[in-house]
Amino acid sequence: MTIKILAVSDVEQSLLYSERAIQRFSDTDLIISCGDLPMNYLDFVASQINVPLLYVVGNHQYAVAGPQGDIYPTMGFNLHRRMRHFEGQLLIAGVEGCLRYNHNPKQYTQLEMWQHVFSLLPALFWNRMHHGRYLDIFVSHAPPWKIHDQDDLAHTGIRAFRWLNKVFRPKYHLHGHIHVYRSDTVTKSVYYQTTVMNCYGYREIVVGKDD
Repeated sequence: MTIKILAVSDVEQSLLYSERAIQRFSDTDLIISCGDLPMNYLDFVASQINVPLLYVVGNHQYAVAGPQGDIYPTMGFNLHRRMRHFEGQLLIAGVEGCLRYNHNPKQYTQLEMWQHVFSLLPALFWNRMHHGRYLDIFVSHAPPWKIHDQDDLAHTGIRAFRWLNKVFRPKYHLHGHIHVYRSDTVTKSVYYQTTVMNCYGYREIVVGKDD
């Protein structure tokens, strides 16, 4: 059995923001957002295709402050520092934001990113004991260190993400944040056993149960 994922990030697509999405993506099982997309856009796409939505927040995506903390008015599930067992098959976790370069929200130091990743360790070890593996899909906004990242501070990759991929070896690491303007931009790489994908715009991924 396979699960088809529609991963989206950073820029709205007219194809998805229309009724044509129902037909074009009718075989999609799950939508994953890697950040920096309006919540009404994500809600529209998820409701049109009628599938679950998992997401992390980007550095240009803002919340409404509420009594219980940040509120994102969406039908989706926020993966930040959390684990989701999707359909009893895929183990999915995520971390929001990018490296700090100004004083806007959802930006963190490398140390704070390590803390976000370490917060997932209990769930990762629980997965290993009960499912025989740590993680299937890691979702972030920023890319890992020296994989798809750029030289400027705002787009520098996260060291903790590279470590997570090396040690826990998820099948996929889906990220956004790095805009793609050239056809020769590398958007898919393999690091140890993890396929790292930049999901700028949208990307379709088919995950086999026994991959």
